[in-house]
Amino acid sequence: MLQVTGLSVARGGIAVLEGLSFHLAPGRALVLRGPNGCGKTTLLRTLAGLQPPLQGTISAPAETLAYASHADGLKPTLTVTENLGFWSEIFGTGAAGVARALDIMNLRALAARPAQNLSAGQKRRLGLARMALTGRPVWVFDEPTVSLDAASVALFAAMVRAHLAQGGAAVIATHIDLGLAEAETLDLAPFKARAPADGGQAGAFDEAFT
Repeated sequence: MLQVTGLSVARGGIAVLEGLSFHLAPGRALVLRGPNGCGKTTLLRTLAGLQPPLQGTISAPAETLAYASHADGLKPTLTVTENLGFWSEIFGTGAAGVARALDIMNLRALAARPAQNLSAGQKRRLGLARMALTGRPVWVFDEPTVSLDAASVALFAAMVRAHLAQGGAAVIATHIDLGLAEAETLDLAPFKARAPADGGQAGAFDEAFT
């Protein structure tokens, strides 16, 4: 479903990871580990097509990936149901998909509440629930459990596990154990790029002004 070969990625014009290769099969998850600033978010943004790689290839069928970043992607004045309805219209998953998403992340009691009146954890649950509306087989998550309590983490893990059982796949950057037997762990520390001799200043200047 996803094949990465010889991948190098950059942040601000400076390489942060290099020589990365892996493949992701249906029904499997890949958990990314590494210290803060090691390049996890940069890698996920590159996988999602939000920035080009420095080197290497990312191979996946068209419209395969759905990406959940640090931002929850919510419209504050819309209700929980209206927010999910918006994403349902974008991806064509219909009212049945909205009802299912409400149940998956235990949001039905909040269905009529504007997103701006939700707690941080409730907003996070709503942001994660929209992934169930994408219809995309590969889910990509950047620190999805931030602001979630233990019960909500369990809901998220169950959502991912169900997705894998249906032949989907997932790439997840997280520091916690989600208890996914279907997951392999990839430590990004060995792929940290070597610092350029000029400290990266020339590359950063070119990136900013060309």
